[in-house]
Amino acid sequence: MATFLGIDYPTLWYLVVGAVFSGYAILDGFDLGAGAWHLFFKKEQSRRIALNAVGPVWDGNEVWLVIGGGALFAGFPVLYASLFSAMYIPFMLFLAFLIFRAISIEFRSKEEMRWWRTMWDVLYSLASILLSFLLGVVLGNILLGMSIGENYEFAGSWLEFINPYAIMVGLTTLALFMMHGAIYLLMKTEGRLFTKLTILLRQGIIFFIIMFSLTTLYTLIYIPHLSDDFKSNPALFIMPVLAFLSIANIPRLANKRKYRSAFIFSALSISMLLILVAIELYPVLILSTIDPAYNITVYNAASSEKSLGIMLTFAAVGVPLVLSYTFFVYKTFWGKVQLDETSY
Repeated sequence: MATFLGIDYPTLWYLVVGAVFSGYAILDGFDLGAGAWHLFFKKEQSRRIALNAVGPVWDGNEVWLVIGGGALFAGFPVLYASLFSAMYIPFMLFLAFLIFRAISIEFRSKEEMRWWRTMWDVLYSLASILLSFLLGVVLGNILLGMSIGENYEFAGSWLEFINPYAIMVGLTTLALFMMHGAIYLLMKTEGRLFTKLTILLRQGIIFFIIMFSLTTLYTLIYIPHLSDDFKSNPALFIMPVLAFLSIANIPRLANKRKYRSAFIFSALSISMLLILVAIELYPVLILSTIDPAYNITVYNAASSEKSLGIMLTFAAVGVPLVLSYTFFVYKTFWGKVQLDETSY
């Protein structure tokens, strides 16, 4: 099997896909979280400032989702086919909410009528909440396992995706994004809105800590297969320790009003939690609850080695370009939001 730096191509592509989806979770996570808070802002000016904080960057953040989907399709076509056919309804809902969020941002300020703006405000906030929740539901079901049968085809009902664990992971993801989004808005606002956001951030941190603690406890008690790798290799315990320390640093920095540092640790926490997921699953991509023989792994789901090698070359060129573009956009719109005639 072909390798690069001692890592085989399927595993290397697994890391690439994971890195891209981590980038998406970090970047789109804060604007989804900002949208989830939107109805907590009562004044028109506050809502406009919050919208303009994410306005220049939200569509660029979604580029990472497109890249992630393309990388998944190219690198692991078996996983792509099984996952998207099994979760057809959740993914269609996810797509619909993505559309509603986009048009809400763009249409909201096109008319002056109060009912018009209120309607799009509600749609924008609900779409952001449900997008965050659905991402967690998908992740929860991947962690739990799915009814994958012969030929890696889904043999269950879509109703099985609405289970307690998936709902808990969905709420935890929503709480994490809301905390992440509140920190981002604090870096972009000032005055009365800034003061209100300091209160909302405390509430968001409490919400996240409660959901994270409950989900972690449930995982340890009822889903023991996720901790097997850590039990067999104690050195891996450094990862959950680092994740907990990163999370614990967020309220400490927030209390000191060091919001830029808090945002960095919030992003790092998202990344660390996804690294834990990657360790817990590897080499399995989807665990079959019917028979382990039907597990979808990085090896039986991967494209040919030649295809992976070619795509890794493209990734080595393309990912730095996307990172450069992302950095340029954020650098251009750095600083506090100032409303003018071109604002949303």
